[in-house]
Amino acid sequence: MNNGVVCRIVAGLWSVGLVVPLCAGDPLESVQQAAGEWAKVRAETVRLESDWAWQKVLMESTRDALQERVKQLEEKRAALEAKTAGERREAEELAGRRQEMVGEAAAAAQQLQELDARLVRMRPWLPPRLSVALELPYRSLAAPALPLGERMQHTMAILNRCLHFNRTLTHGEEAIAVPGGEGRLLEVVYWGLSNGYALDRTAGTAYLGAPAAEGWVWTAAPELAAAVGRLLAVCADKTAPEYVELALRVSDPTALNPQP
Repeated sequence: MNNGVVCRIVAGLWSVGLVVPLCAGDPLESVQQAAGEWAKVRAETVRLESDWAWQKVLMESTRDALQERVKQLEEKRAALEAKTAGERREAEELAGRRQEMVGEAAAAAQQLQELDARLVRMRPWLPPRLSVALELPYRSLAAPALPLGERMQHTMAILNRCLHFNRTLTHGEEAIAVPGGEGRLLEVVYWGLSNGYALDRTAGTAYLGAPAAEGWVWTAAPELAAAVGRLLAVCADKTAPEYVELALRVSDPTALNPQP
């Protein structure tokens, strides 16, 4: 409490004490009463000043602690804002990248669907032996709900088998539908994906196979019987390697292009 205020209070009380004797009957008693009142006021003033002194120290200490706490919280908030800003940028970048990947995956799925459709249309032109060997992946591609990963796996299986078949001579026995007759078990050799030769030793004739607009077609070629026999013997290691001349059928590429 301000000392000036205390002095004014004491002076006022003292004035009252001085006035009292004028009205009272016993001057000494009035003076004693005024002195007692002044002592009480003085004691209360000292107590208030003492209370204010330690409360002031406590409040200043609390204020300093709160200010330090506020400073720490502001620094922590600034650090968190900087961190969260970086994390928000990363999250936005990841979201953008994810959106791009979703679009790329959709485009890849569409391209894969188109490729699968072309492979399905191409199947009738494959050599019969290869077409039968690819029955499982082709059947799997026919499922509309096939997951993208499995669809890619079956598509690559077909492409890889076709690539391997096209780079090799494949021979063995195979049941083929000869022109003008029923299916017969004949010795067959395929020259990649483009041509095949079948030998009917009983009838002494040969057949030339090639893709055509309507699919893989076998046509009679009896003039090739001897050459096909030598080629089959070389492939089966029954004779020494030799050059064998055989006729090829060149198909029209525009007729075999599996466009939609």
